[in-house]
Amino acid sequence: MTNIFILAAAINGFLSVALGAFAAHALKNIIEADLLTTFQTGVQYHITHSLALFGIAILTLHAPNSMPLKIGGYMLIAGILFFSGSLYILSITGIRWLGAITPIGGVCFLIAWGCLCWFALSTRLPL
Repeated sequence: MTNIFILAAAINGFLSVALGAFAAHALKNIIEADLLTTFQTGVQYHITHSLALFGIAILTLHAPNSMPLKIGGYMLIAGILFFSGSLYILSITGIRWLGAITPIGGVCFLIAWGCLCWFALSTRLPL
């Protein structure tokens, strides 16, 4: 589980930086300003939750069988796909109804952060 989450965090961290650079340089003059802002919101949540996923990966070193960490990690991956992914596609294609998918990703993020709270309340880590 640790390796899966570290790999997913690394891939998503890489992608978020690459997509942020793509937006800043290639999309800046191609898409409307509001769509560029939407794309940048996807990048912001993408990088933030990639780092959170890395944090969960590190915690799994201390608690490898933790169900809250496992669920939380997978929910972060799903949240990145649904939240940031839908914003990226919406921004590039202009298909506005894709915004209806974005809240699914937001709920996945909330579940992931809730799982981290569950882990903190139910586990005593060594100092």
